[in-house]
Amino acid sequence: MTDKTQQTKAGNGNTKQRHVVNCNFRSAGRLSNENARSLTTIHENFARHLASTLDAYLGTGLEVKMTALEQLPLKEHVAAIPPLTYIIPFSLSTIPGATIVECDINLVFPIVDLLLGGLGTPGGGPRELSVIEEEIMQDVISLIVRQAESVWKLPDMRLSANRRVKSSVLHQYCPPNEKVTCIRFEVDISGTVGTFQLVFPTAFLNVLIQQVKLDQPQKKTTVRFFPRPSIRERILDCDIEVSAELQGLRVAVRDLLALLPGSVLKLRAPVRTPGMLTAGGQGVFEATPVRNGTQKAAQLGRRLSTTNWEKV
Repeated sequence: MTDKTQQTKAGNGNTKQRHVVNCNFRSAGRLSNENARSLTTIHENFARHLASTLDAYLGTGLEVKMTALEQLPLKEHVAAIPPLTYIIPFSLSTIPGATIVECDINLVFPIVDLLLGGLGTPGGGPRELSVIEEEIMQDVISLIVRQAESVWKLPDMRLSANRRVKSSVLHQYCPPNEKVTCIRFEVDISGTVGTFQLVFPTAFLNVLIQQVKLDQPQKKTTVRFFPRPSIRERILDCDIEVSAELQGLRVAVRDLLALLPGSVLKLRAPVRTPGMLTAGGQGVFEATPVRNGTQKAAQLGRRLSTTNWEKV
């Protein structure tokens, strides 16, 4: 055996064993755990802001909470959309495609009923919306998107509402085989529970994740958050009008009419009679006028027992 053959065998013995696995194309573009956690955090924050905004807009208490985040091809998502779902695409100002808002039809009727002055009762069953109901829901969906924009904080990007569409035409806004990200929320209005979801194409999702990563270093700064002061502490810092005065004096009208610059008005009150220190128009202490250097002052005496002020 030649030296060259021996070297070849020795080299083969040192070759690392390769590990070959089947390629799963369905996992391409899947969110990492870190990105999924970031998206969950900002949309849980969005749910809290939206609940407060809808509470004021609809005039009733409600709850909004995020329930799911998932990725799947658009054609699978479209196949799972219930009939009559209220769907509005929002065009993106800086990238092609659209962000889609889908609202459960059973959630639409309580919202419309509240805005028309009702008690938020659900409809008699799934049905098509009237023209007025369509216009009302268009405004509500736009309000939802504006709240989402405030949480996303995407610079120079604005979402423009389109008209309501059917699920069968969603492929016009996103290729059927492209994977979309669905973030689902549950809403409880006057005992009626329904869902709506935000659907992102891949292009928008990438922009959103990049913005989240840009915001993350700011969260690691040394800014300290101090506890909010209590109501008592905030009241103690309030300004209140305080005056020292003589109460219960009576002056004749003729004496007031006779006043001229330089006149002296006799109050007919004994010098030894103390005045009163008032706070917010309410008497607190007896007070005697004094001078402190070049400033006028009031020396406090007995605390008035008739005051209704509590001890602070």
